[in-house]
Amino acid sequence: MAFQVSLDIGGTFTDLVAFDDSNGELRHAKSSTTPDDLTRGIVNCLDKAGVPLAECNNFVHGATVAINTLIEETGARTVLVTTEGAGDVYLIGRGNRPDAYNVFFQRPRPLTPRRLIVEAKERMNASGEALLALDQAEIDRICAQVVALKPESIAVCLLHSYINPLHEQRLGEALRQALPGVYLSLSHEILRQFREYERTSTTVVNSYIGPRVSSYLEKLERELKAKQFAGTLLIMQSNGGVTSVGAAASMPVTLMESGPVGGVIATADLGERLGYDKLISFDMGGTTAKTSLVNDKTVAIAEGYYVNGYASGHPVMLPVVDIIEVGAGGGSIGWIDQDGRMKVGPQSAGASPGPVCYRTGGTEPTVTDANLVLGRIDGSQFMGGEMPLDVEASRQAIKTRLADPLNLTVEETALGMLRIAVAHMTLSVRGVSIERGYDPRDFVMVATGGNGGLHAPLIARELSIPRVVIPVLPALCSAVGMLMTDLRHDYVRTFPSDLAAPDFAGIREVADGFIRTGAELLSAEGIDASQHDMHLSLDVRYTGQDHYLNVPVSDDDLRQGAKDAILARFKELHRVQFGETVAAHTAEIVNVRVSAHGLRSKLKPNSGATLSANAPRRRKIFLTDPKAALECPVYQRASLAAGTSVTGPAVIEEDTTTVLLLPGDTATMAPSGEIIIDIGDK
Repeated sequence: MAFQVSLDIGGTFTDLVAFDDSNGELRHAKSSTTPDDLTRGIVNCLDKAGVPLAECNNFVHGATVAINTLIEETGARTVLVTTEGAGDVYLIGRGNRPDAYNVFFQRPRPLTPRRLIVEAKERMNASGEALLALDQAEIDRICAQVVALKPESIAVCLLHSYINPLHEQRLGEALRQALPGVYLSLSHEILRQFREYERTSTTVVNSYIGPRVSSYLEKLERELKAKQFAGTLLIMQSNGGVTSVGAAASMPVTLMESGPVGGVIATADLGERLGYDKLISFDMGGTTAKTSLVNDKTVAIAEGYYVNGYASGHPVMLPVVDIIEVGAGGGSIGWIDQDGRMKVGPQSAGASPGPVCYRTGGTEPTVTDANLVLGRIDGSQFMGGEMPLDVEASRQAIKTRLADPLNLTVEETALGMLRIAVAHMTLSVRGVSIERGYDPRDFVMVATGGNGGLHAPLIARELSIPRVVIPVLPALCSAVGMLMTDLRHDYVRTFPSDLAAPDFAGIREVADGFIRTGAELLSAEGIDASQHDMHLSLDVRYTGQDHYLNVPVSDDDLRQGAKDAILARFKELHRVQFGETVAAHTAEIVNVRVSAHGLRSKLKPNSGATLSANAPRRRKIFLTDPKAALECPVYQRASLAAGTSVTGPAVIEEDTTTVLLLPGDTATMAPSGEIIIDIGDK
């Protein structure tokens, strides 16, 4: 045997997939997430799946510890060292007000308060020249001041160090000697890009979460070694690639969205196999719903985002799979606001205490409770019967907490909860499609996560999306996607250059340096040089613009000085993104980027299902009318052969997922095992 294992920790469940390269065997398991000790949930999954770690070559892990540490504000006491006069840059941030009419709007709360910000007497200008040198006396003073603040972690972000990092390097060496063992982040090692606030925020976030993430990864390595794992542990990154434990521990800020991106990678692979170029990836789990776009077989990558939302989140300027996430999952709680209106989420019951029906201490009604009382979920077959649900407890919680105060029946309230949740999720799908110039009617929705099959057909009807695909193992799709990834490292450096007369020699020098660095790291991670794949690109904007677009280029473009071809690509991207281009306006290069990929063998999914001849059962389900349940056929997915069609209203069940077909919907089993749903009219 030669297993590759992937494991994704979600807010409610932990998912594991193991693939045997030698014979194609696929094993999988799902277990409740254990927030008090995440490694316990990992061990539970390994034991449940019966995976022999001693026979595993690779273990790919999607870690939530990074983003949870930031959102829960449980990170390290972080001291920030910056240039004298720039001490308030991180506190002031940007002057934009995303929610202009909200009198209670709160700006992002800095992770490092003013009393923990130290200013250094030094100054580089924007050309990298030292206007004020950093001498030894000043270095000694800074070290003494930082030591007195008793930091658990340190972030250093000096002005314009992205151009010339000399002062940061000297200061970093001194701080490591003065405070050995204290986590340290230097901004030029994290992000060599202009925009001081975003660069500072990214560096501070890295240091703030660094100690906890490093400790977690060390503990995970110990747990795996205790189970005789001698293979390679890889960590999923936000950019859609994986990396080594060492690289992840030094740059944990790259792990923020490491779980959800696996599902997007799996969606892109599915589209290529089924012949779909335009896909909407929709992943609804127990805590959140995540949406992303795959256009022309390409996963959308953003060059930065706000962790925990644009309005009050922390900016991180690193490549990330472009995902819109909303607090609408199976565990999202229904509640009544001060004006007597019912709301759903973003608060979640999560894995602990969980929905009321789990009988694990939850008291607040959730989306899962609503689906259960409406008959859309079979409580006796949840998790293959391993975890039976308490429908009466759900009814009582909805009645007491919501229905009685609103003077509604339990069924009316449950349907209302689902309509509110679907409205939230519909907005997220609009966010990655309509709001970015794409028509959702041109796309196929791929529904993953334990709750995706229940809600995707409802969202598809709202947006006139013609087709929904439910992949094989939909509730474990993020873990499946992690076995389809390559190693990846991204590099960026600000390099301003007029595109009318670009400094291609300088650009090539920067790019070649990144390529060498990436190749050395990939080789150290065990990837043969023949499997190195380098991707070059330039950030370009019209002269005078604030923001830019990323334009792919080749080594030949740089060697041949193909400025006209690069300009034409930029203008076409601008036209697609904004609906127009400016023919006579000049453009400029802002940043040089290289993405170093280390290609590795990947999971090739197949249905892996053994057909059973179970006849459909029937169950009463409330669909649209809270006073009249419809008796619907209930099929087991394992009993449906390739080519079989099922017409709604109906339900298709498997151990970890339920698929709801509305009247007019038609589901067909693909030869490769996917359920392809053609959505009917409203």
